[in-house]
Amino acid sequence: MRPEGYLDLLGGQAPESTGTTQDLMLSRFVPQVYERWWRPALGRVAKGALGPGMDDEHRIARLLLGLSPGDVVLDVACGTGNFSRDFARTAGEPGLVVGIDVSETMLARGVADTAAAGFERRLAFVRGDAEALPFAEASFDGVCCFAALHLFADPLRALDRMAAILKPGGRIGIFTSVRARSTPLRLGESLVSRTSGMRMFERGEVTGALRERGFGEVRQRITGVTQFVGGEKSEGGTAG
Repeated sequence: MRPEGYLDLLGGQAPESTGTTQDLMLSRFVPQVYERWWRPALGRVAKGALGPGMDDEHRIARLLLGLSPGDVVLDVACGTGNFSRDFARTAGEPGLVVGIDVSETMLARGVADTAAAGFERRLAFVRGDAEALPFAEASFDGVCCFAALHLFADPLRALDRMAAILKPGGRIGIFTSVRARSTPLRLGESLVSRTSGMRMFERGEVTGALRERGFGEVRQRITGVTQFVGGEKSEGGTAG
C-alpha cells in the first residue's frame, strides 16, 4: 500500500501513453480541476448542448449497472473517484467499490476526496492496467468504464478482462466515443484522434463487442459524438 492510500500494482511499469490526452491525465494539474471543470467542460462539447449533464451521467451509470446494496463494483479508469464515490453510496456498508486507474496523481486526489466524504471503508483504490485487470474471474456484480475506453491502447483486450471478472448476471456500463455520421465531422475526428490519441468507435463496434463476449440486453444511447452502452453478462458469457 502506497503512503498516498492506494495499492500500487504497477510501480515503474506503467503502460505506454496513447497520446496527449492520457499524458494530461497523468499530470499534477488536471486532477486538481478534473471533477469541477475539466470533465464537465469536455463532456459538454462531446455530448452536445442538449446532451446529459454530469448529474444525469451519474444517474445513467447507476441505471446501467442496476446497483443494489451489498454489490461489489469495479470502476475502471476511475480517475479521481467521482463515480466511484457515487457507487459507494448505493452499495452501502455491506458492499464494496474498487476504483482502478493508471494515474498516480488522479488516485492520490481520489483517496483524499474519498476520506473527506467518509467513504474510505466502502471504497478502495488500485493503481493498475485496465487491459490486464488484476482480479479473479466472476468477482464483481458491476463494472463501469466511463470516459476512458477510447483512450486504451487495446480497448477490446480491456473488454475481455471486464467480461471475465463480471459474475454471470452482472452488468457493465460504458460511456465512450462514437463516430459522427457526417463526413466533415469525421474529418475533424480523424485530426483530433491523431493528436490526442483518442479512438472514435463506429456505431455498432462497442455493442457488437459486448455481444461477442456473451452480453445480452445490450443497450445504446448516442448523444453528440458519445455513447452510453450497457449490457448484462449471460450465464454462459465468456471473455471472448
